[in-house]
Amino acid sequence: MNEQIQAEIKKIFNGRFSTSVSTRANYARGEDTYDPILSQAVVFPETNEEVSKILKLCNEHKIPVVPFGTGTSLEGNVLGNEEGITICLEKMNNILTVNVEDFDCRVQACVTKEQLNEYLREDGVFFPIDPGANAALGGMAATSASGTMAVKYGTMKSVISGLTVVLPNGDIINTGGRTKKTSAGYNLTNLFIGSEGTLGIITEVHLRLSPIPESIMSAVCHFPSLEDAVMTAQQVIQYGVPIARIEMLNADQMGISINYSKLKDIEAVPTLFFEFHGSESSNKENIKIVEELSKDNKGSSFKWAKDLEDRNKLWQARWDVYYSVKALNNNGRVYSTDVCVPISKITECVVFAEEQAKKFGVRAPMVGHMGDGNFHVVLPYDPEEKDIYKQLRAFNGTLIRKALELEGTITGEHGVGLHKKEYLLEQHPDSIPVMKSIKRTLDPNNIMNPGKIFDLN
Repeated sequence: MNEQIQAEIKKIFNGRFSTSVSTRANYARGEDTYDPILSQAVVFPETNEEVSKILKLCNEHKIPVVPFGTGTSLEGNVLGNEEGITICLEKMNNILTVNVEDFDCRVQACVTKEQLNEYLREDGVFFPIDPGANAALGGMAATSASGTMAVKYGTMKSVISGLTVVLPNGDIINTGGRTKKTSAGYNLTNLFIGSEGTLGIITEVHLRLSPIPESIMSAVCHFPSLEDAVMTAQQVIQYGVPIARIEMLNADQMGISINYSKLKDIEAVPTLFFEFHGSESSNKENIKIVEELSKDNKGSSFKWAKDLEDRNKLWQARWDVYYSVKALNNNGRVYSTDVCVPISKITECVVFAEEQAKKFGVRAPMVGHMGDGNFHVVLPYDPEEKDIYKQLRAFNGTLIRKALELEGTITGEHGVGLHKKEYLLEQHPDSIPVMKSIKRTLDPNNIMNPGKIFDLN
């Protein structure tokens, strides 16, 4: 990027453009295992029109662009580009409209899920998609994220009714709308969900909201083996119990979480976290069914979170899993797997993961969204030990291929980024040419997050 182009960008953004090493380093990677790659500059737009101006300029001069939100991605999705520019959307964090009567809202891309729910707290509605990190909603759309409550409320794909996207040439388009359904042309909304910034920059998200349940009840249940725990979760889903959350932590992760989150009266054994949303009467009926299924699989009596504070502490421990594992080593990193399989196959896949971890000789804390067949092996490692990283990659590859064998997917919610490119070719060899065709049509100069998801050439 030459001095003339820098001068043009500075003229548009004044003090919201930086080439300093410290700023570039702050926006050079997510929470992934890659070493930072610094873009040549970072720019901080505040409006759709400003994003449009920078993309027009970058497209004209064929300058690569990396969109950046809160930096919580785990697959190298927001790694910088040495020849390009990072567009950080952190100043685009306004809640634009809320329509309580219709259970929908529109927000700028860098509004976080916690920020939105705090804003909605007095309105009797909430945003239910709940990844572990306090991620930006635009980034959650870009990676097709989900989280702990997908079993009841779905994923980002389920709750997004429309997007504002700035295309590589600077055009601003609006997809979808406020209605619950539409047959008006191609579903462009779903095209951009999960595109990881490779087709354009999502600047606004139109979301469906949910009413706050009358009754919320949370509990944990301990099991003598991981297989018993996962089988219970599988049966709960197969019986059609309308549960809001059903999360699994293996024994190792429970021990880590107990220490990190200061949990009391909880055992370091395979454990399921349950949460029930509904009326008091419906919750009692559903709890009875789940308690019986748990008992049949050698589960303990339920330990209840007695009030809001206890419930928040319990789920905060679940959300802090990544950081609890990261804290095991000074300057440690975490390699997280992300396979997802059909519900009928989840027990087989989790047991396989536990067995393979022993064979590979790696420590394998584990957490899973059992309600939708998605789980993560959260692998701690020292980045100075290069051999262990190779082991973790090999373990992940083995687990991915097992998931594909079970008709699952290489990624349930973290996206492809850089980590999963080779495996995407295995999962969708017939679809990759179509993806590339779409990419070339919308982004002929290949400026948008190049090299992520797949290599264009």
